[in-house]
Amino acid sequence: MIYHVSKLGSLPASGTEKDPFLTVQQAADIMKAGDCAIVHEGVYREWVRPQNGGISEEKRITYMAAPGEHVEITGAEVITDWVHIEDAVYKTEISNALFGNYNPYNTRNYGDWWCGPFDYEVHTGDVYLDGISAYEAASKEDVFHPVMRREYVFDPGCKGEALPQPKQTLYQWFAEVSDETTTIYVNFNDKKPESTEVKINVRPCVFYPEKVGLDYITVRGFELSCAATWYTPPTTDQIGLIGPHWAKKWIIENCDIHDSKCSAVSLGKEISTGDNFCTKYGRKPGYTYQMEAVFKARNIGWSKERIGSHIIRNNVIHDCGQNGIVGHMGCVFSEVYGNEIYNIAQKDEWYGYEIAAIKFHAAIDVQIHDNYIHNCSRGSWMDWQAQGTHIYRNIYENNLEDIMVEVSHGPYLIENNILSSKKALENASQGGAFVHNLIMGGMVWWNSPDRGTPYHNPHSTEVLGVVPVYKCDDRFFQNIFIKPADADETIPNGTACYNGCPTSLEEYTELVRQAGHGDLEMFHLVKQPVYINNNVYLNGADVFEKEQYFSEKNGAEVELVHRGKEVYLRITMPEGFLEGLQTEIIGTHNLEMTRLSEEGYENPDGTPFMIDRDMILGVIGERPIPGPLQCLKEGENLIKIWG
Repeated sequence: MIYHVSKLGSLPASGTEKDPFLTVQQAADIMKAGDCAIVHEGVYREWVRPQNGGISEEKRITYMAAPGEHVEITGAEVITDWVHIEDAVYKTEISNALFGNYNPYNTRNYGDWWCGPFDYEVHTGDVYLDGISAYEAASKEDVFHPVMRREYVFDPGCKGEALPQPKQTLYQWFAEVSDETTTIYVNFNDKKPESTEVKINVRPCVFYPEKVGLDYITVRGFELSCAATWYTPPTTDQIGLIGPHWAKKWIIENCDIHDSKCSAVSLGKEISTGDNFCTKYGRKPGYTYQMEAVFKARNIGWSKERIGSHIIRNNVIHDCGQNGIVGHMGCVFSEVYGNEIYNIAQKDEWYGYEIAAIKFHAAIDVQIHDNYIHNCSRGSWMDWQAQGTHIYRNIYENNLEDIMVEVSHGPYLIENNILSSKKALENASQGGAFVHNLIMGGMVWWNSPDRGTPYHNPHSTEVLGVVPVYKCDDRFFQNIFIKPADADETIPNGTACYNGCPTSLEEYTELVRQAGHGDLEMFHLVKQPVYINNNVYLNGADVFEKEQYFSEKNGAEVELVHRGKEVYLRITMPEGFLEGLQTEIIGTHNLEMTRLSEEGYENPDGTPFMIDRDMILGVIGERPIPGPLQCLKEGENLIKIWG
């Protein structure tokens, strides 16, 4: 059945093309497997809560914008009733009936791993002046007399601590909530209410089921905006502006998703497995509650048959406070590709550890590829249980940090990416493979011996064991490292941080035997092996001391060039940069099984894997060129990489 929704529709209606629904929710209330809702031009101010899901790929429920028509579904309302107070400050008084049972201006943003502020509250509400999110003031007084406010800036040099930095912000607001009304004060600065579109977010979500387990839903072609979402650590109910809410096989495609207070797309955890218990009760650390959530999820059916396998593709996701895409456990077996994600966590009104363009916990067999991620805090942060995770053919630019993998045991594979930010990698895991990347920044490397984390049977959510992270057991093959001219000398560039590691499993086990008699404590004494070969080190990037084949040159130049919506890589490679290399095609056969999880680098279906294509789908021959572009040559290269 095909239903139509139009701003010319009515309540009630039959939903036909001649008698369309007025709201998307009218369709969502009655659609069943196989049905499609075509939504026509206009702005729909509602929270769409699907009541039913599809039952198979052939019997999906589809919500789509009418071809060629612009359709926005938004959690915001326009406010025009402003009263002048003094100078540039105005106020509006809103009946709390507008918010229903969720008032964003009285709902604190807070939770496990929150890092600040603590001396005043940040709320899930927001005010938009001509489409730009304003800043919540610490007090009403600050609206009338703006002060240099503190911004909570992510510092990539110290594992994500929030460092308050003073900064003057032009547009600030503050809300006072009584039993009947909410009064919002806004300093418009150089704007006037009568010539400014002023919106406030009033709904926690835009397209998100209240029920769990609604499978096989497609959302296509919408602008989705302005949700009053809350902070989403891995130990709470992870809501998003849009998301499946603990289900399987959603497709979210060709959408413009923006201005979620916290997370835009959520593939994550539901509430029964925990809800900020460390913050609420303080009996155990968040780490412990997160571990419990994994086993609780298994008890309620966390498996490939019931959860995950979503597709998030060809969207533009931007201007959100915490994440572009988030997910703890609910992201398993999913594919994220073709998206542009930018301006994530750039306001710095607050900070928590769970901030990134893509922040996944338990990204089992997740594929993240062909995305352009720029101007964000972290780009991709894979945290806990990155096993079978494959990150490839992505472009990272102007992030405070491009990729972090934390407390995971692998195997995870990062190949054919361009990492152009000053800090390219943060590796706090083991069992990773980095192949054919262009790495233009430094790498932070640390272990976590006091946090045991789960690993799983291959291609499964079934927990096989829990062990700490010792570092290493990593592979670096056929990458290009370029040390930037303005490099932070406190962050290593290249692979020399692995100096002192053995280079084979046999050498490692022999060193453990030589350490003496014992069990766990013997393994603590010996560095795990690493496998590093055939990399190119330019402009002073540091070489691993035991690397057999490598090239070390100076004189390289590199930059990303923007021409409209297109992005080009301009790179000058020094003469003879391939000298001394013995490259080969990399795959399951030569990446070595991970030591602790004992899983090979392979496809999600368990078949052998081979890296035989580069970033722009050039075929990799028997003697591959290092880096993500097989067309790379000596001298200047100008290669289109996006758009």
